[in-house]
Amino acid sequence: MARLSDIIENFIKNMLNENGGEQIQIQRNELADQFSCAPSQINYVLTTRFTYERGYVIESRRGGGGCIVIRQVSYDGSEERNNLLYDCIGNSITNNSSLALIESLVESNLITMREAELIKMAINDRTLANTDDRNRVRADILKAVLIVVLS
Repeated sequence: MARLSDIIENFIKNMLNENGGEQIQIQRNELADQFSCAPSQINYVLTTRFTYERGYVIESRRGGGGCIVIRQVSYDGSEERNNLLYDCIGNSITNNSSLALIESLVESNLITMREAELIKMAINDRTLANTDDRNRVRADILKAVLIVVLS
């Protein structure tokens, strides 16, 4: 049986797909009412499943009842894509965040599953075990690999 978080995530993803992947506006309280849950459950799903690393941007708009805008990150144009990726990676990235980013690139058909698996092996904690600053080295490797793979 699917967990409520999974159901809410799939519902939001279906809404995005129906809208052509552009963006959607949702009312947190209305969505919570629809799923008979607390608004904090909606917040949890948004903050854990719709992150920048996973290819989403969330904006909160106040006034007029307030709403939350969810949009998928567009990877159109190589320069724009590279800037978005470098901003996401930054100077340091955790293993979990890097895995989420790699999965997002696979879902966007920017890299293949084989490329994803190779990248994951190059940047995992076991590979970087003897490194003092794993997250910084991981970020450097990830950026270097993506420059080659995405060009």
